[in-house]
Amino acid sequence: MFRRVAVVTDSTASLPPELARRLGITVVQLQLQMGEKSTDEARVPTADLVSALHDRVQVTTAPPPSAAFFWTYQNAAAAGVEAVVSIHISTELSQTCATAHEAAGHTRVPVHVVDSRSCGMSVGFAAIAAAEAAMAGAGPSEVLDVVNRRATGSSSLIYVDTLEYLRRGGRIGAAQALIGSALSIKPLLAINDGRIEPLEKVRGTDRALSRLAALTAQHAAGRPVDIAVEHFASRERAENLIERLHTEVPLGREFLLAETSAIIGAHVGPGALGITVSPH
Repeated sequence: MFRRVAVVTDSTASLPPELARRLGITVVQLQLQMGEKSTDEARVPTADLVSALHDRVQVTTAPPPSAAFFWTYQNAAAAGVEAVVSIHISTELSQTCATAHEAAGHTRVPVHVVDSRSCGMSVGFAAIAAAEAAMAGAGPSEVLDVVNRRATGSSSLIYVDTLEYLRRGGRIGAAQALIGSALSIKPLLAINDGRIEPLEKVRGTDRALSRLAALTAQHAAGRPVDIAVEHFASRERAENLIERLHTEVPLGREFLLAETSAIIGAHVGPGALGITVSPH
């Protein structure tokens, strides 16, 4: 099926690969380095990354090379599209948008790079909505309207077992990372204007996840919404949470369970969960 607009995103969108393929979304891979080895994050088995984090192997992340975006955009141009809409992780969290902009300047069709001001399935749902609009024949401005509405309307909530991994990655300060480590205080975080910020502190995992579900219902606010639960090495916990959200969010349309990208997992650590609430 010919589309006027090609949709591109990056691997931190945490889109299930089969879903991206079905919708024709091209996913450009961020880079993950463990010790001396650097590769596309999709090539890193979760178990290997978990072991590296536990063993305190140096793990660093990097945006895709500009060339990866350039050839993605050139391939779209060769397919005859009018424009590319490229939706990415917040500029506060990664330089991915910057490398996309660099490549866009050398591409022979217009490329609209969108800073989602978020990450994970907030980006993913925006890309899904863009692809569905493109499949229906929408032009560039219509697709961009859909993307901006979805990206700005989404909410992202995060549970982590410990703030240590965010501290290691430089996403929070050392003082914040000490919160509650001796008292079983579990941090709940949110993404606000592109940044990860503390939201609440709750004692114990069960109470923290109950609070996370309640906050999700508050963000849904009785509206039709899509819900995603992402996890890093915590599938059973995520399955239990998404089952609970079916009850807590009665107007939920799509309930999507996904393993978060290795890039995000490297920063939030094993056991982490993320919830995206994306209004229609």
